[in-house]
Amino acid sequence: MTNTQVTLVQIDNYGPWTVTPEPRREADLQTLQSRLYADISQFVGNRNGYTFFTRFDNMIAVTNGLSLEDHALLQESVGNRYPVSLSLGVATGTTPAQALSDATALVQDAGSAQDKDRRECLEGRTIDDGHRTPDDVQIAHFDVINATGNYTDELNAFDSFIEIEQGYAELMRHMRRTHDSLSFFVGGDNIIVTCPDLERAEYEEAITHVEEAVDVRLQVGVGRGKHAHDAGFAAKHALETCRADGTRVELEWEH
Repeated sequence: MTNTQVTLVQIDNYGPWTVTPEPRREADLQTLQSRLYADISQFVGNRNGYTFFTRFDNMIAVTNGLSLEDHALLQESVGNRYPVSLSLGVATGTTPAQALSDATALVQDAGSAQDKDRRECLEGRTIDDGHRTPDDVQIAHFDVINATGNYTDELNAFDSFIEIEQGYAELMRHMRRTHDSLSFFVGGDNIIVTCPDLERAEYEEAITHVEEAVDVRLQVGVGRGKHAHDAGFAAKHALETCRADGTRVELEWEH
């Protein structure tokens, strides 16, 4: 049984800040968002977690192995170097979607995202070392079969992007609604999904659904681990087996 720890990262009072005392240059906002994401990703990644940018003012991280003290240190680091602060909600659950729902409620209960008085709230609980297991996190790494040949080398860059994004959007909706999973586009033609305890049949059903819905053919490698890095690295190796053998679904624990 999986036990995923999820952290919601929300920038405090970000909307009003972007237009105070007058609207800020969009290029400056985009630069701030991308640098902030990179720093958070590095901080969490150095502790074996994964961070996903989603809307940039809201980010989602799989943080198995990070303590509340680690989260407080992240807030302090960002507060010392950026003109914005972070509020964090941390929750755990047997499904990632439920953990995120609980983490979101914690942040919302502390105040609105545009509440100028909400600053650096840190709410929730983490999984202590005594309750961590090698199967706590399940990560699925999807990519598009022959994306270069079918899209990158055949279509202009924007039309290729549309095709890839359609596959991502359909997979994201399906995995959320059907399997309580959270899916994230991570560049190129790659999608990382943090999942509950799913087996081969569920992944085969997911790739069949996407192909029938939007005509995008996917393959997937799946791994398990004590934290996101272990599970994700195992998933990468399983995906390489798909590419080498021409298979559609590979589960690292079956090898």
